[in-house]
Amino acid sequence: MIDLLVMDSPFYDSLAATSLGGIAPTSELCEQILTDPTIELLPLLNAAFTVRKAHWGKTVQVHILNNAANGKCPEDCSYCTQAKTSEVDIEEYPMKSAAEILAEAKRAYENGAFRYCMVFSGRGPSKRRADQLAALVRQIKQTYPLEVCVSAGLLDDDKAKVLAEAGLDRLNHNLNTSEEHYAEICTTHTYRDRLETLKAAKRNGLETCSGLIAGMGEPASDLVEIATTLRELDAESIPVNFLLPFEGNDLVEPQGLTPEYCLRVLCMFRFMNPAAEIRCSAGREFHLRSLEVMSLYAANSLFLQGYLNAKGSASNRTYQMISDAGFEIVSEFSAESLVAKAEEESARAAEQPVDIGGANAIKSLEELRPTQ
Repeated sequence: MIDLLVMDSPFYDSLAATSLGGIAPTSELCEQILTDPTIELLPLLNAAFTVRKAHWGKTVQVHILNNAANGKCPEDCSYCTQAKTSEVDIEEYPMKSAAEILAEAKRAYENGAFRYCMVFSGRGPSKRRADQLAALVRQIKQTYPLEVCVSAGLLDDDKAKVLAEAGLDRLNHNLNTSEEHYAEICTTHTYRDRLETLKAAKRNGLETCSGLIAGMGEPASDLVEIATTLRELDAESIPVNFLLPFEGNDLVEPQGLTPEYCLRVLCMFRFMNPAAEIRCSAGREFHLRSLEVMSLYAANSLFLQGYLNAKGSASNRTYQMISDAGFEIVSEFSAESLVAKAEEESARAAEQPVDIGGANAIKSLEELRPTQ
Protein backbone atom coordinates (compact mmCIF):
# COMPACT_ATOMS: atom_id res chain seq x y z
CA MET A 1 0.00 0.00 0.00
CA ILE A 2 1.12 3.55 -0.72
CA ASP A 3 1.62 5.48 2.51
CA LEU A 4 -0.98 8.22 2.32
CA LEU A 5 -1.16 9.14 5.99
CA VAL A 6 0.17 12.59 5.24
CA MET A 7 -0.85 14.01 1.89
CA ASP A 8 1.19 16.91 0.56
CA SER A 9 1.32 18.90 -2.65
CA PRO A 10 3.88 16.68 -4.44
CA PHE A 11 1.50 13.72 -4.20
CA TYR A 12 -1.33 15.56 -5.96
CA ASP A 13 1.09 17.13 -8.42
CA SER A 14 2.37 13.68 -9.30
CA LEU A 15 -1.19 12.44 -10.00
CA ALA A 16 -1.63 15.16 -12.60
CA ALA A 17 1.88 14.88 -14.06
CA THR A 18 1.68 11.10 -14.41
CA SER A 19 -1.70 11.28 -16.12
CA LEU A 20 -0.56 14.03 -18.48
CA GLY A 21 2.54 11.99 -19.23
CA GLY A 22 0.38 9.21 -20.62
CA ILE A 23 1.02 6.78 -17.77
CA ALA A 24 -2.04 5.10 -16.30
CA PRO A 25 -2.35 5.19 -12.52
CA THR A 26 -2.18 1.75 -10.94
CA SER A 27 -5.38 -0.05 -10.00
CA GLU A 28 -4.30 0.16 -6.36
CA LEU A 29 -3.93 3.93 -6.55
CA CYS A 30 -7.27 4.30 -8.35
CA GLU A 31 -9.04 2.38 -5.59
CA GLN A 32 -7.39 4.58 -3.00
CA ILE A 33 -8.57 7.69 -4.83
CA LEU A 34 -12.10 6.36 -4.45
CA THR A 35 -11.94 5.12 -0.88
CA ASP A 36 -9.04 6.56 1.13
CA PRO A 37 -10.12 9.55 3.28
CA THR A 38 -6.53 10.72 3.67
CA ILE A 39 -6.64 11.71 0.00
CA GLU A 40 -8.32 15.07 0.39
CA LEU A 41 -11.07 16.08 -1.99
CA LEU A 42 -10.15 19.66 -2.89
CA PRO A 43 -6.50 19.04 -3.86
CA LEU A 44 -7.68 15.90 -5.67
CA LEU A 45 -10.14 17.97 -7.71
CA ASN A 46 -7.44 20.53 -8.40
CA ALA A 47 -5.14 17.80 -9.73
CA ALA A 48 -7.96 16.46 -11.94
CA PHE A 49 -8.63 20.00 -13.16
CA THR A 50 -4.96 20.35 -14.17
CA VAL A 51 -5.42 17.35 -16.48
CA ARG A 52 -8.84 18.47 -17.71
CA LYS A 53 -7.57 21.99 -18.45
CA ALA A 54 -4.56 20.71 -20.41
CA HIS A 55 -6.87 18.85 -22.81
CA TRP A 56 -10.09 20.86 -22.73
CA GLY A 57 -9.29 24.26 -21.25
CA LYS A 58 -12.28 25.65 -19.38
CA THR A 59 -14.79 24.63 -22.04
CA VAL A 60 -17.98 22.70 -21.34
CA GLN A 61 -19.76 20.75 -24.07
CA VAL A 62 -23.53 20.61 -23.68
CA HIS A 63 -25.38 17.54 -24.95
CA ILE A 64 -29.13 17.26 -25.47
CA LEU A 65 -30.79 13.85 -25.61
CA ASN A 66 -33.66 12.94 -27.89
CA ASN A 67 -35.47 9.90 -26.51
CA ALA A 68 -36.42 8.92 -30.04
CA ALA A 69 -38.22 5.67 -29.16
CA ASN A 70 -39.34 5.10 -25.60
CA GLY A 71 -40.14 1.88 -23.77
CA LYS A 72 -41.25 -1.49 -25.13
CA CYS A 73 -37.70 -2.82 -24.73
CA PRO A 74 -37.19 -6.62 -24.61
CA GLU A 75 -34.09 -6.33 -22.40
CA ASP A 76 -34.15 -6.67 -18.59
CA CYS A 77 -31.53 -4.10 -17.54
CA SER A 78 -32.44 -3.68 -13.88
CA TYR A 79 -31.56 0.02 -13.67
CA CYS A 80 -33.65 1.10 -16.67
CA THR A 81 -37.20 2.48 -16.73
CA GLN A 82 -37.61 1.15 -20.29
CA ALA A 83 -36.77 -2.47 -19.41
CA LYS A 84 -39.43 -5.13 -19.88
CA THR A 85 -39.22 -5.82 -16.15
CA SER A 86 -39.72 -2.19 -15.08
CA GLU A 87 -43.04 -1.07 -13.63
CA VAL A 88 -42.23 2.65 -13.76
CA ASP A 89 -45.05 4.57 -15.43
CA ILE A 90 -43.31 6.11 -18.44
CA GLU A 91 -44.75 7.46 -21.69
CA GLU A 92 -44.20 4.71 -24.25
CA TYR A 93 -44.09 5.40 -27.97
CA PRO A 94 -42.49 3.87 -31.09
CA MET A 95 -39.82 5.62 -33.14
CA LYS A 96 -40.60 9.29 -33.76
CA SER A 97 -41.09 10.47 -37.31
CA ALA A 98 -38.20 11.94 -39.26
CA ALA A 99 -39.91 15.35 -39.17
CA GLU A 100 -40.18 15.27 -35.38
CA ILE A 101 -36.57 14.17 -34.92
CA LEU A 102 -35.35 16.93 -37.25
CA ALA A 103 -37.47 19.50 -35.42
CA GLU A 104 -35.91 18.43 -32.15
CA ALA A 105 -32.43 18.68 -33.71
CA LYS A 106 -33.25 22.29 -34.64
CA ARG A 107 -34.46 22.94 -31.09
CA ALA A 108 -31.31 21.37 -29.62
CA TYR A 109 -29.08 23.53 -31.83
CA GLU A 110 -30.96 26.71 -30.91
CA ASN A 111 -30.70 25.80 -27.23
CA GLY A 112 -26.90 25.69 -27.41
CA ALA A 113 -26.23 21.99 -27.87
CA PHE A 114 -22.81 20.98 -29.14
CA ARG A 115 -23.91 17.39 -29.63
CA TYR A 116 -27.34 15.95 -30.42
CA CYS A 117 -27.82 12.44 -29.05
CA MET A 118 -30.56 10.19 -30.44
CA VAL A 119 -31.45 7.22 -28.24
CA PHE A 120 -33.57 4.31 -29.46
CA SER A 121 -34.89 1.65 -27.10
CA GLY A 122 -34.61 -2.02 -28.03
CA ARG A 123 -32.02 -4.75 -28.35
CA GLY A 124 -30.58 -3.39 -31.58
CA PRO A 125 -31.65 -2.13 -35.02
CA SER A 126 -32.70 -4.27 -37.96
CA LYS A 127 -31.05 -3.55 -41.30
CA ARG A 128 -34.06 -1.44 -42.26
CA ARG A 129 -33.87 0.55 -39.03
CA ALA A 130 -30.12 1.05 -39.45
CA ASP A 131 -30.80 2.50 -42.92
CA GLN A 132 -33.47 4.80 -41.41
CA LEU A 133 -31.02 6.02 -38.79
CA ALA A 134 -28.37 6.63 -41.44
CA ALA A 135 -30.80 8.78 -43.43
CA LEU A 136 -31.62 10.82 -40.31
CA VAL A 137 -27.94 11.35 -39.54
CA ARG A 138 -27.34 12.64 -43.09
CA GLN A 139 -30.24 15.08 -42.86
CA ILE A 140 -29.21 16.45 -39.47
CA LYS A 141 -25.55 16.84 -40.46
CA GLN A 142 -26.52 18.62 -43.69
CA THR A 143 -28.87 21.01 -41.88
CA TYR A 144 -27.27 21.93 -38.54
CA PRO A 145 -23.67 22.37 -37.30
CA LEU A 146 -24.14 19.66 -34.69
CA GLU A 147 -22.11 16.66 -33.68
CA VAL A 148 -24.42 13.63 -33.79
CA CYS A 149 -24.36 10.61 -31.51
CA VAL A 150 -26.65 7.57 -31.77
CA SER A 151 -27.49 4.98 -29.14
CA ALA A 152 -29.30 2.10 -30.79
CA GLY A 153 -28.37 -1.06 -28.88
CA LEU A 154 -26.23 -3.90 -30.15
CA LEU A 155 -24.58 -3.45 -33.56
CA ASP A 156 -22.46 -5.58 -35.86
CA ASP A 157 -19.89 -4.42 -38.41
CA ASP A 158 -22.37 -4.06 -41.27
CA LYS A 159 -24.69 -1.74 -39.33
CA ALA A 160 -21.81 0.23 -37.85
CA LYS A 161 -20.47 0.74 -41.38
CA VAL A 162 -23.83 2.04 -42.62
CA LEU A 163 -23.92 4.63 -39.84
CA ALA A 164 -20.29 5.61 -40.32
CA GLU A 165 -20.79 6.16 -44.06
CA ALA A 166 -23.77 8.40 -43.25
CA GLY A 167 -21.48 10.72 -41.29
CA LEU A 168 -22.33 9.67 -37.73
CA ASP A 169 -19.79 11.16 -35.33
CA ARG A 170 -20.19 8.81 -32.37
CA LEU A 171 -21.87 5.62 -31.33
CA ASN A 172 -22.99 5.38 -27.72
CA HIS A 173 -23.08 2.02 -25.99
CA ASN A 174 -22.36 2.01 -22.27
CA LEU A 175 -20.53 -0.85 -20.58
CA ASN A 176 -22.34 0.18 -17.37
CA THR A 177 -20.42 -2.13 -15.03
CA SER A 178 -17.62 -4.68 -15.00
CA GLU A 179 -17.79 -8.05 -16.74
CA GLU A 180 -17.84 -9.83 -13.38
CA HIS A 181 -20.78 -7.78 -12.10
CA TYR A 182 -22.75 -7.65 -15.37
CA ALA A 183 -24.98 -10.69 -14.79
CA GLU A 184 -26.20 -9.01 -11.60
CA ILE A 185 -27.79 -6.17 -13.57
CA CYS A 186 -28.87 -7.82 -16.85
CA THR A 187 -29.50 -11.36 -18.14
CA THR A 188 -30.85 -10.82 -21.68
CA HIS A 189 -27.47 -9.87 -23.12
CA THR A 190 -23.90 -10.01 -21.90
CA TYR A 191 -21.02 -7.66 -21.19
CA ARG A 192 -19.25 -9.25 -24.17
CA ASP A 193 -22.18 -8.30 -26.44
CA ARG A 194 -21.67 -4.68 -25.43
CA LEU A 195 -17.91 -4.84 -25.79
CA GLU A 196 -18.22 -6.31 -29.30
CA THR A 197 -20.55 -3.46 -30.30
CA LEU A 198 -17.91 -0.93 -29.28
CA LYS A 199 -15.22 -2.82 -31.16
CA ALA A 200 -17.41 -2.92 -34.28
CA ALA A 201 -17.82 0.85 -34.04
CA LYS A 202 -14.06 1.33 -33.77
CA ARG A 203 -13.33 -1.00 -36.68
CA ASN A 204 -15.61 1.10 -38.88
CA GLY A 205 -14.15 4.47 -38.00
CA LEU A 206 -16.72 5.67 -35.48
CA GLU A 207 -15.81 7.42 -32.27
CA THR A 208 -17.17 5.66 -29.22
CA CYS A 209 -19.13 6.99 -26.29
CA SER A 210 -19.23 4.47 -23.47
CA GLY A 211 -19.56 4.83 -19.75
CA LEU A 212 -20.91 3.41 -16.56
CA ILE A 213 -23.52 3.63 -13.84
CA ALA A 214 -22.07 3.92 -10.35
CA GLY A 215 -24.04 2.92 -7.27
CA MET A 216 -25.37 -0.47 -8.42
CA GLY A 217 -23.74 -2.43 -5.61
CA GLU A 218 -20.36 -2.75 -7.31
CA PRO A 219 -17.11 -2.53 -5.33
CA ALA A 220 -14.68 0.28 -6.07
CA SER A 221 -12.48 -2.19 -7.96
CA ASP A 222 -15.25 -2.63 -10.57
CA LEU A 223 -15.24 1.09 -11.37
CA VAL A 224 -11.46 0.95 -11.74
CA GLU A 225 -11.81 -2.01 -14.11
CA ILE A 226 -14.29 -0.10 -16.29
CA ALA A 227 -12.02 2.96 -16.39
CA THR A 228 -9.12 0.73 -17.43
CA THR A 229 -11.14 -1.04 -20.14
CA LEU A 230 -12.31 2.28 -21.59
CA ARG A 231 -8.70 3.47 -21.67
CA GLU A 232 -7.72 0.32 -23.56
CA LEU A 233 -10.61 0.91 -26.01
CA ASP A 234 -9.54 4.54 -26.41
CA ALA A 235 -13.13 5.67 -25.80
CA GLU A 236 -13.41 9.28 -26.89
CA SER A 237 -16.35 10.00 -24.61
CA ILE A 238 -17.15 8.59 -21.17
CA PRO A 239 -20.52 9.41 -19.58
CA VAL A 240 -20.35 8.85 -15.82
CA ASN A 241 -23.85 8.10 -14.53
CA PHE A 242 -24.98 7.73 -10.94
CA LEU A 243 -27.92 5.40 -10.34
CA LEU A 244 -31.23 7.22 -10.08
CA PRO A 245 -33.82 5.54 -7.84
CA PHE A 246 -37.17 4.89 -9.49
CA GLU A 247 -39.78 2.83 -7.68
CA GLY A 248 -40.79 0.12 -10.12
CA ASN A 249 -37.31 -0.71 -11.38
CA ASP A 250 -35.69 -3.96 -10.27
CA LEU A 251 -32.72 -1.94 -9.01
CA VAL A 252 -33.97 0.88 -6.83
CA GLU A 253 -31.56 1.81 -4.04
CA PRO A 254 -28.29 3.58 -5.00
CA GLN A 255 -25.43 2.39 -2.82
CA GLY A 256 -22.62 4.55 -1.46
CA LEU A 257 -23.23 7.62 -3.60
CA THR A 258 -22.31 10.57 -1.42
CA PRO A 259 -21.46 13.83 -3.20
CA GLU A 260 -17.80 13.34 -2.31
CA TYR A 261 -17.70 9.78 -3.64
CA CYS A 262 -19.28 10.89 -6.93
CA LEU A 263 -16.59 13.55 -7.34
CA ARG A 264 -13.88 11.01 -6.56
CA VAL A 265 -15.28 8.75 -9.30
CA LEU A 266 -15.07 11.62 -11.80
CA CYS A 267 -11.49 12.40 -10.76
CA MET A 268 -10.42 8.78 -11.08
CA PHE A 269 -11.87 8.54 -14.59
CA ARG A 270 -10.09 11.77 -15.54
CA PHE A 271 -6.70 10.50 -14.37
CA MET A 272 -7.21 7.15 -16.12
CA ASN A 273 -8.58 8.72 -19.35
CA PRO A 274 -6.94 12.15 -19.47
CA ALA A 275 -7.89 13.17 -23.02
CA ALA A 276 -11.41 11.72 -23.02
CA GLU A 277 -14.55 13.79 -22.88
CA ILE A 278 -15.73 12.97 -19.36
CA ARG A 279 -19.44 13.71 -18.96
CA CYS A 280 -21.15 14.14 -15.62
CA SER A 281 -24.38 12.46 -16.61
CA ALA A 282 -27.55 11.06 -15.04
CA GLY A 283 -27.83 11.60 -11.32
CA ARG A 284 -25.76 14.78 -11.40
CA GLU A 285 -28.37 16.91 -9.66
CA PHE A 286 -29.71 14.16 -7.42
CA HIS A 287 -26.44 12.84 -5.98
CA LEU A 288 -24.03 15.79 -6.12
CA ARG A 289 -26.55 18.20 -4.62
CA SER A 290 -24.81 21.40 -3.46
CA LEU A 291 -21.47 20.18 -4.87
CA GLU A 292 -22.81 19.82 -8.41
CA VAL A 293 -20.69 22.64 -9.85
CA MET A 294 -17.52 20.96 -8.57
CA SER A 295 -18.05 18.19 -11.13
CA LEU A 296 -16.88 20.61 -13.83
CA TYR A 297 -13.34 20.53 -12.44
CA ALA A 298 -13.01 16.90 -13.54
CA ALA A 299 -15.69 16.60 -16.23
CA ASN A 300 -15.92 18.73 -19.35
CA SER A 301 -19.44 17.99 -20.54
CA LEU A 302 -22.95 17.44 -19.25
CA PHE A 303 -26.52 16.90 -20.39
CA LEU A 304 -29.09 19.67 -20.63
CA GLN A 305 -32.86 19.14 -20.31
CA GLY A 306 -32.57 15.90 -18.38
CA TYR A 307 -31.95 12.32 -19.40
CA LEU A 308 -33.98 9.56 -21.05
CA ASN A 309 -37.03 9.50 -18.79
CA ALA A 310 -35.65 11.51 -15.86
CA LYS A 311 -35.99 15.24 -15.49
CA GLY A 312 -32.94 17.37 -14.85
CA SER A 313 -32.40 20.90 -13.64
CA ALA A 314 -34.03 23.78 -15.45
CA SER A 315 -31.87 24.80 -18.42
CA ASN A 316 -31.31 28.36 -17.19
CA ARG A 317 -30.03 27.04 -13.86
CA THR A 318 -27.55 24.72 -15.61
CA TYR A 319 -26.24 27.42 -17.95
CA GLN A 320 -25.98 29.90 -15.09
CA MET A 321 -24.02 27.36 -13.03
CA ILE A 322 -21.52 26.86 -15.87
CA SER A 323 -21.15 30.59 -16.44
CA ASP A 324 -20.90 31.51 -12.75
CA ALA A 325 -18.01 29.05 -12.28
CA GLY A 326 -16.03 30.75 -15.05
CA PHE A 327 -16.39 28.00 -17.66
CA GLU A 328 -17.07 28.56 -21.36
CA ILE A 329 -20.01 26.88 -23.09
CA VAL A 330 -19.05 25.42 -26.48
CA SER A 331 -21.73 26.95 -28.70
CA GLU A 332 -22.23 29.44 -31.51
CA PHE A 333 -24.38 31.37 -29.04
CA SER A 334 -23.11 33.41 -26.11
CA ALA A 335 -23.59 32.24 -22.54
CA GLU A 336 -25.67 35.33 -21.81
CA SER A 337 -28.05 34.67 -24.72
CA LEU A 338 -28.39 31.00 -23.78
CA VAL A 339 -29.27 31.88 -20.18
CA ALA A 340 -31.78 34.49 -21.37
CA LYS A 341 -33.40 32.10 -23.86
CA ALA A 342 -33.60 29.34 -21.24
CA GLU A 343 -35.20 31.76 -18.76
CA GLU A 344 -37.81 32.78 -21.33
CA GLU A 345 -38.66 29.15 -22.12
CA SER A 346 -38.77 28.30 -18.42
CA ALA A 347 -41.17 31.15 -17.74
CA ARG A 348 -43.46 30.15 -20.63
CA ALA A 349 -43.56 26.53 -19.47
CA ALA A 350 -43.67 27.40 -15.76
CA GLU A 351 -40.67 25.05 -15.58
CA GLN A 352 -39.38 24.25 -12.10
CA PRO A 353 -35.95 22.80 -11.21
CA VAL A 354 -36.08 19.13 -10.38
CA ASP A 355 -36.65 18.33 -6.72
CA ILE A 356 -33.38 16.57 -6.01
CA GLY A 357 -34.88 15.14 -2.85
CA GLY A 358 -37.50 13.25 -4.83
CA ALA A 359 -36.86 9.92 -6.51
CA ASN A 360 -39.55 9.89 -9.20
CA ALA A 361 -38.93 12.93 -11.40
CA ILE A 362 -40.27 11.36 -14.59
CA LYS A 363 -40.56 13.35 -17.80
CA SER A 364 -44.01 14.10 -19.13
CA LEU A 365 -45.01 13.42 -22.73
CA GLU A 366 -44.69 17.15 -23.44
CA GLU A 367 -41.10 17.07 -22.25
CA LEU A 368 -40.30 13.93 -24.23
CA ARG A 369 -41.91 15.27 -27.41
CA PRO A 370 -41.56 19.07 -27.18
CA THR A 371 -41.99 19.76 -30.90
CA GLN A 372 -45.29 17.92 -31.38
